[in-house]
Amino acid sequence: MTKTLRKKTVPAAPADPMPRRVEPCVATLVDKPPKGPQWAFEVKWDGYRLAVHVEPGEVRAITRGGYDWTRKFALIVAEARQLGHASMILDGEAVVLDDQGRSDFGLLQRAVGKKPSLHEPSEIIFFAFDLLYLDGHDLRSLPLGERRSRLEPIIAGRTGPIRFSEEVHADGAEFFRAACELGLEGIIAKRRDKPYHSGRRPEWLKIKCTRRDWFVIVGYERSTVPGAIGRLLLAAKKGDGLVYVGGCGTGWSNKESVQLRELLDAIPAKRPPVSLKRKGAIFSEPLLVAEVEYRAWTQDGKLRHPSFKRVGQRAEEVEVYHLD
Repeated sequence: MTKTLRKKTVPAAPADPMPRRVEPCVATLVDKPPKGPQWAFEVKWDGYRLAVHVEPGEVRAITRGGYDWTRKFALIVAEARQLGHASMILDGEAVVLDDQGRSDFGLLQRAVGKKPSLHEPSEIIFFAFDLLYLDGHDLRSLPLGERRSRLEPIIAGRTGPIRFSEEVHADGAEFFRAACELGLEGIIAKRRDKPYHSGRRPEWLKIKCTRRDWFVIVGYERSTVPGAIGRLLLAAKKGDGLVYVGGCGTGWSNKESVQLRELLDAIPAKRPPVSLKRKGAIFSEPLLVAEVEYRAWTQDGKLRHPSFKRVGQRAEEVEVYHLD
């Protein structure tokens, strides 16, 4: 009697190995929206850039800087498990919305922080705007339009922690005006016909309603008010170093000014972090950053009419202004 031997079924290996991390594509800052049908427009979200990696035995939330913040975004991770796919990488932004539906970075910081806050982690929303990997296939070589067409049926219509970042079908200039009137930070423009490339790219553009960026605090000058700060000394990144871009002397309360000075006095610099000869400058280690609103750049590379908004830490996932 002849026996029929049955071959064991071995699961097929994925066509493309899933990367452990993808360096994100970063938008280039420009002054006005581009024109042409090849451009797609979205709201510019003010939050933490995240890549959500879904694998059969693991889901991870990876920040722009490569940190694993899965625990901070537990509800987003739990939702990602329910999307119906064995493996995927979602690219997007984690935000907290204010009462008018606008993303607010300060609210997000408090929601993920250790201090008590009126905003809970359950209020954090992940707006997914790109799909980089799906069920064994690396999608980064596909045009944005095709990647988005695969992402939309997975997420569109969901109202939980993960939502779809919708494209706005409008003229770029009109959308930009409307965004600014609504108090949004700005808009993003992306080429529909381009693949996904890591790093700062010309096919992704950001247009801000006001120029508002993060700069490294490298020191301060004393105020005539005892214990307070007169001017913050600010720097931008250039290559692997820092370049002085001017001082900021407005935007804080007296209480905030005193608190800032206490923070900086606790981290005195052993040597100046930037090349600056300025009488009365007190240098600090470049560990803190300030978000600053300003009108433009002067011809000698300094901030024009800067105003302080808030302070943060470089270890957080904030994008320090880069001069390169």
